[in-house]
Amino acid sequence: MTIDSFSQLRSRLFGIAYRMLGTKVDAEDALQDVYLRWHNADKAQLQMPEAWLVTVTTRLCIDRLRIAKIERAAYTGPWLPEPLVELEQASPETTVELASDLSMALLNVLERLAPEERAAFLLREIFDIDYHEIARVLDKNETACRQLVHRAKTRVRDERPRFEVTPAAHSRLVEKFAAASRAGNTEQLVALLAPDAIMVSDGGGKVIAALRVLHGAARLGRLFEKIAQNFSARITFKPALINGEPGTLRFVDGQLDTVYAFVTDGEHIHEIYAVRNPDKLRSIALH
Repeated sequence: MTIDSFSQLRSRLFGIAYRMLGTKVDAEDALQDVYLRWHNADKAQLQMPEAWLVTVTTRLCIDRLRIAKIERAAYTGPWLPEPLVELEQASPETTVELASDLSMALLNVLERLAPEERAAFLLREIFDIDYHEIARVLDKNETACRQLVHRAKTRVRDERPRFEVTPAAHSRLVEKFAAASRAGNTEQLVALLAPDAIMVSDGGGKVIAALRVLHGAARLGRLFEKIAQNFSARITFKPALINGEPGTLRFVDGQLDTVYAFVTDGEHIHEIYAVRNPDKLRSIALH
């Protein structure tokens, strides 16, 4: 494998880095460091270049995540990952593949894992790497790695609702949500939301956003009714894939204001993730 062949693995390495760090900028910065180390490495001594690259990427991301966790502890309000937005409809196969391991709901749960737990979980459950290799990457024995993965799986299972929902059913609920939100129709919104629905909103202290998780369909219905009363004529929505799942973009006066991602059971919306921090919206391509 040559230096130019780094590009052949870049997508896989970016997948690891983004899932570890939660933002495109941090993932790209990590890959730049990986590339520099790859550029300076003695290729003749590398028997397994891909394993070497995965190891370096994972270890760099663990170090970066430790620093990021300290910074995020001082973040204003909830911290959500930077969304990956696609305006063009992907194939059903691609949609299922992305949604299974890139959803905002999963990444939000992963934020609560320790860096090495997160790495072990991703390498095993998402990238299907065996425990022997994970042990080498993390410089631990296999038993310790199995324990890391077990703890992470348990937490993810306990904290992440899982529903089998077709993209079409998911999209229909998102469309109804956008229409009811723009109209400020509280009755329709409450009917769309599960009684115990929640909303996590990330404004980063730069725009108005709830500083804690909001609970309950009635409360969320009143919130969107109030927003519509103040901005209805100025609001538009546009469907998009958010981290592989159907979501929607909200515009105010033609400017992207919020990216919404959802957890649904096909009949009701259980979780809403609203990314409003302008720093996390700036890089989204809208054309």
